[in-house]
Amino acid sequence: MTYAQEQLKAINVNGYSSLVHMFDKAVAENADLAAYSCLGSELTFADIDQLSGQVAAYLTAVCGLKKGDAIAVQLPNILQYPVIAWGAMRAGIIIVNTNPLYTEREMLHQFNDANVKALVVLADLYPKAEKVLHQTNIETVIVTSLMDLTKPETKTKSNLKSKLAPKFSNVIEFNDVLKKGSKLPFPTVDLSMDDVALLQYTGGTTGVAKGAVLTQGTVFGALTITRDFFAEVAIEREVIIAPMPLYHIYGFTMSVVSVFLFGGISVLIPNARDAGSLVAAMKQYRATGLAGVNTLFQAMLEHPEFDDIDFSQLTGTIAGGTTLIKEVADEWKARTGADIYEGYGLSETCAAATCNIEGKRKLGTVGMAFNNMEVKLINSFGETVSGEESGELCMRGPHIMQGYWNRPEATREAIDEDGWFKTGDVAVIDSEGFIKIVDRIKDMVLVSGFNVYPTEIEGVVYGHPDVVECAVVGVADSKTGEAVKLFVHSSNPSLTADDLIEFCRGELTAYKVPRQIEFLDELPKSPVGKILRRELRA
Repeated sequence: MTYAQEQLKAINVNGYSSLVHMFDKAVAENADLAAYSCLGSELTFADIDQLSGQVAAYLTAVCGLKKGDAIAVQLPNILQYPVIAWGAMRAGIIIVNTNPLYTEREMLHQFNDANVKALVVLADLYPKAEKVLHQTNIETVIVTSLMDLTKPETKTKSNLKSKLAPKFSNVIEFNDVLKKGSKLPFPTVDLSMDDVALLQYTGGTTGVAKGAVLTQGTVFGALTITRDFFAEVAIEREVIIAPMPLYHIYGFTMSVVSVFLFGGISVLIPNARDAGSLVAAMKQYRATGLAGVNTLFQAMLEHPEFDDIDFSQLTGTIAGGTTLIKEVADEWKARTGADIYEGYGLSETCAAATCNIEGKRKLGTVGMAFNNMEVKLINSFGETVSGEESGELCMRGPHIMQGYWNRPEATREAIDEDGWFKTGDVAVIDSEGFIKIVDRIKDMVLVSGFNVYPTEIEGVVYGHPDVVECAVVGVADSKTGEAVKLFVHSSNPSLTADDLIEFCRGELTAYKVPRQIEFLDELPKSPVGKILRRELRA
């Protein structure tokens, strides 16, 4: 038994046998309540129970999928996502969350690495996926349109298959899956906390993307320690606005699993970059919670109808992915009355790790470690160092992944024999226990033997009134080994590189001052708005 499994047994005071055991309890207690909303339509807990059961029946009886097989889900935040996800989990089928923006190369790697047997994909994305299907073991493709499961009056007659004219032989429409599944028996599957729930692929910033193996117990451990940490600010029924992609570990654990299992409603936002849809959703639903990143909050604050939103029920806002900008946090607080709390988590930790909280908040940090988990810092020799020294952040607890899918060597490098997971992030921990992420180890720039952390420089540059966005990377330099290069999106076309260099000299030691500066109209970002340094290095 691993350390994580031992810790899971300790916190599972209610004796749940699996996430599906919790699912059954949730649908029984909340049958008539709305569980999900999207594009003007809602699904109740009873709807999710019925529809996911039909999916489970079809996948097992018609597709021949069995416990332990994998299904890739390549969808935006729409109602079909939780239906498919819960159908798969109830049948013991492993979910492979797949980014809708993946290239053919990225899809091919993920589908084959996970040995995916079935794919659920949005109709608009199918033509790209079809190009790689013949190189995979995928036997069934379920295609769905954006408006499936919406109100009857907004539906159009479905004719996806003929419209797509697929070359792949076994393509079926989502609505047909439900129709056929309704006539099939629900599968009987023995499930436990040790069964794999999903493979969550890492970003693959170095080497190929790896699948973090998250069992039903891992997900249960993550949601349990998170809810225990926020117990003092818990509310009777959560209303969560969900712009964070469900294929992302945070969006999945929060809205597909946690909010659902505890009887709340998730308002799904298909396009996180559409500030208008976010504002409209928040005007319709009096949200109790929201999670996002700097760019999302900035876009909302700039929307002309932002101040029309009723924020009276908003207990707090979670920020992750990158360092929270103080000016954004201050303006958000002034206009909503709610604080933004920085948090931190990884695919390998099932999103859960640390967060600020009401009464325990320190801007510039990612908060404190959750209860029922441990953290420490180590140096390059693997020795534990004091919190005042920077070191690689390590953690262990019931929320840590089982390992990387079919990669025992990578697993051994990431998790030691005592159950400590090495995050790859450099951090410091102050005397009160607040954790500050200095930077990623792989993002660190080595200038003449000195460690330079991009996040520190970016924090300084963001203090310039003409800087909208910025990012720092290391570039080769014949004299210093590496040099600091700064990319900037400015609101002032007259701003020069010399202006910024002079600005930085007032705040940074000489070797940290950028040697190269490049102005861009827009910095490359992930679907959730996180600036992608790796693309700037290319």
